[in-house]
Amino acid sequence: MRMVDLIEKKREGHELTKAEIQFIIDGYTKGDIPDYQISAILMAVYFNDMTDQERAHLTMAMVESGDTIDLSAIHGIKVDKHSTGGVGDTTTLVLAPLVAALDIPVAKMSGRGLGHTGGTIDKLESIDGFHVEISTNDFIEYVNRDKMAVIGQTGNLTPADKKLYALRDVTATVNAIPLIASSIMSKKIAAGSDAIVLDVKTGAGAFMKTIEEAEQLARAMVKIGQEVGRQTMAVISDMSQPLGYAIGNALEMKEAIDTLRGEGPEDLTELSLLLGSQMVVLAKKADTLEEARGMLQEVIDNGKALEKFKVFIKNQGGDPSIVDQPEKLPEATYKIDVPAKQSGYISKIVADEMGVASMLLGAGRATKEDDIDLAVGIVLKAKIGDEVKEGETLVTIHSNQENVDDVIGKIYDCISFADAVESPKLVHKVITE
Repeated sequence: MRMVDLIEKKREGHELTKAEIQFIIDGYTKGDIPDYQISAILMAVYFNDMTDQERAHLTMAMVESGDTIDLSAIHGIKVDKHSTGGVGDTTTLVLAPLVAALDIPVAKMSGRGLGHTGGTIDKLESIDGFHVEISTNDFIEYVNRDKMAVIGQTGNLTPADKKLYALRDVTATVNAIPLIASSIMSKKIAAGSDAIVLDVKTGAGAFMKTIEEAEQLARAMVKIGQEVGRQTMAVISDMSQPLGYAIGNALEMKEAIDTLRGEGPEDLTELSLLLGSQMVVLAKKADTLEEARGMLQEVIDNGKALEKFKVFIKNQGGDPSIVDQPEKLPEATYKIDVPAKQSGYISKIVADEMGVASMLLGAGRATKEDDIDLAVGIVLKAKIGDEVKEGETLVTIHSNQENVDDVIGKIYDCISFADAVESPKLVHKVITE
């Protein structure tokens, strides 16, 4: 088998076999195939797409390029959730205890964030003492006993994907649906889940800017999951504005606790219930999404979800009293209100730029070596469609530096007004096949 023949085959739009795709991924992972030949095959895929079978073969070849997580010692159907990213996306912190409260095992592998704010682990580490450095045996024990645990990502999970992504970044092939879909799904499958729920974001704060692109990606990932034997569902949700009100690690943690108490933002609550319903159905604890939603609402109302969160925090070394006393979370020195310069209805909040404003305060990382300030961030006081009077607070900045003029300027640039406007639709589509 020669790489030049496979490049020519894909260039002409023909389908690559499982063996041919395995040859490419194995050879590149081992360093036997050079970057310039992989660059050529990536560009051929970019222009000629891949069939459903090719996408599934590519995904599994990347899964098999490194370590996989064996969760067979965990009882029950393990359901994972993945979001394609956004600003203020706190759903994992809500969903894990919410679903675990229904005796569904949530064995979560999470990472640290690079961008607007920290990842799930950074947010959890805003709790004093919390850590994800636990042994595999403890991880399995916690999930079997208490239905929930979180560990950090292993260094050798899908190494082929890491190499391919770095090359895609410098060859203008990042935005190829089969490459995006196989990249995401390879990590989820390698992490050992039996079923996967996908939250595909669309809008200014998302990777997929249009609903059409987001739907194409969602359907591709659902198909891959089903092709390789994983039950998979997806929702396409809005990220034209931040989810919830908080942007920042400890701030988002507090908002997640409020949501588990039944007092969270309407959009975060709704999306958590919708995604959670899919997880419950895939775990075979309910026959319909409506039945599952009712079960989730019940564990919010009776406090079981909040209690499950306390047990999880305690298991992993954290102080569970923050659930009842969120003021124990890190707090910024300065709270600076940003007033509206005019009256009207908010018509636009540019989500990704609002995330950048939070990062300027120290809430996120520009590079992976950067330290995060867990206390800082931004809390919105109004969302798209809300009426605001001149002089009323638009956002409150939580900062450990007194001079935040650059952040204030960026916030004003992010927010637009109109005479009247409707709130954006939160969920555009639910995809089950």
